[in-house]
Amino acid sequence: MHGRRRRSADVGDAAGGMVVLRGLRRRWDAYKYRFVPWLALNVRRQRRTLRYVPESSQDKIISDEDVFETLLKVFTALLVNDFSRQVPALALLPDVKRRYAQLRTAELQMTAGSSRSRQSQRVLLSPEEVLFRTLGFSVNRDRSSLPSAGTGVFVSKGFVPKGAVVAMYPGTVYRKHEPIFFQSLGNPFIFRCIDGILIDGNDKGLSRSVYRSCSWRDQLGPFQMSDVSWLTASPQNPLAVGQYVNNCSYEKAANVCYQEFDVPRHFPVELKQYLPNIVYSHEIESHLRCVVLVTLRDIKQGEELFSNYYTIVN
Repeated sequence: MHGRRRRSADVGDAAGGMVVLRGLRRRWDAYKYRFVPWLALNVRRQRRTLRYVPESSQDKIISDEDVFETLLKVFTALLVNDFSRQVPALALLPDVKRRYAQLRTAELQMTAGSSRSRQSQRVLLSPEEVLFRTLGFSVNRDRSSLPSAGTGVFVSKGFVPKGAVVAMYPGTVYRKHEPIFFQSLGNPFIFRCIDGILIDGNDKGLSRSVYRSCSWRDQLGPFQMSDVSWLTASPQNPLAVGQYVNNCSYEKAANVCYQEFDVPRHFPVELKQYLPNIVYSHEIESHLRCVVLVTLRDIKQGEELFSNYYTIVN
């Protein structure tokens, strides 16, 4: 009896040890991409999945002006679609309200003709449908085509031409000196910009709480300075899914790349509610850093988006 109990205990200890080892392996897999010695030893072995640029200033596929115009176009369409809910806040900006009212009227006339009864029955479009009508495509999250990759991002409708903004990387923006240690533990969604700025795109746990807190802090009267809906399953900005784009592989080449974009100070205040980024601390005057994903080639409906997780700057 004593021997049988001892063997059972040994089996239990072994099973417990395996659970601990699996837990440690998961944590290492999430952390190793930020461990410099591991990167130095392994990154060159993954040449097929690397992106090379000659210098940081050339790490742009399209101009900042093109990025700005795309975001302006999409955000304006989202606001016009949701105009009735926006009216109370826009009442503080009469000229701005008047302009959006004119855009809404023009859109109604295009989509519903001149009949007032048909205009009054207009249904609020989903953000994905607004994106499709504005840029000719929509994207969504779904199970990745890569084994064991979890969630991925797909072109769910339409066609995306080469050189188009197809997604944004949401999250809290940290400068080099700002505390992110606890948020980074077991967090695979930390994006490092070329200049060392970090973006935490995790929509769960402490990262989620930090983002919400910063967003409430920066609210300007009735105007939100950032979008918090990307933390949910139904983001009001349909582009804010970039944190779920998977790394390319030997079989699946990259079809998008990351491009950093600093939001200019003249960005319309009423449209900042769709920006899925917020600075951790606003004590230092600086532009809000965003990261967009730009297509490297034409992408058809049903294709999954793949990026290069590493950019090598020579």
